[in-house]
Amino acid sequence: MSWSVRNLSDLKWWDRAPRGSVAELVEDENAQVGVNLFVLGPGDPMSMYHWESDQEDFLVLSGEALLLVEDEERPLRQWDYFHCPPDTAHMTVGAGDGPCALLMVGTRSADATIRYLPHPVAAKHGVAVEQETDSPREAYANRPPIVPAPSPWPLK
Repeated sequence: MSWSVRNLSDLKWWDRAPRGSVAELVEDENAQVGVNLFVLGPGDPMSMYHWESDQEDFLVLSGEALLLVEDEERPLRQWDYFHCPPDTAHMTVGAGDGPCALLMVGTRSADATIRYLPHPVAAKHGVAVEQETDSPREAYANRPPIVPAPSPWPLK
């Protein structure tokens, strides 16, 4: 793939109910970095509680979120940046009165490992698996399928 310029309102968006919407900014399967934009409503989780063998980073572009990291809950607001080193258990939930937009950048490696975890803090938000697993299929078994969605951008 060559260089590209893309507008957020023109991207292919996916509804991951009840996990908000997401669009991939880099759709090249050979890219070394993944870049996604998530739009979460209040209470919408980005994912199930997990750790990964690759680094991820998150920037809150607008709105508010709640970060679950290791054994903590930490509020995030616009322009807060979360650096997530490899093997750090984490997950983010939309918070506040309206939508939250988060830019996520993560390393893509062929041998990456992800582990979904049971945890009391995550269970309180409905995002903990009952049994530890490295299978996304198991972790998301009770969630609706991801379907195409209209662009939520610009946020209202």
